[in-house]
Amino acid sequence: MLSPETIAEYRRMTPGQRLQFSFAMIRENTPYLLRGREEVVQRRFELLQRENDLRNDGILRGMARLGHVVVTVAR
Repeated sequence: MLSPETIAEYRRMTPGQRLQFSFAMIRENTPYLLRGREEVVQRRFELLQRENDLRNDGILRGMARLGHVVVTVAR
């Protein structure tokens, strides 16, 4: 989780700076994601995928409520 200070700094960044920041975060955190037994790493990525799917579904439902998109979820 990002601190309120980091979030405030992120909001002041240009799109290019945000992209650099995102790549740096990925580089710094990837070793921790890959650490552990294969089963543990697999579960970690499955959890990330579920969280991303839930977040994306929520965004799409919100956009559909506002009339911006038609939501079709294929699973």
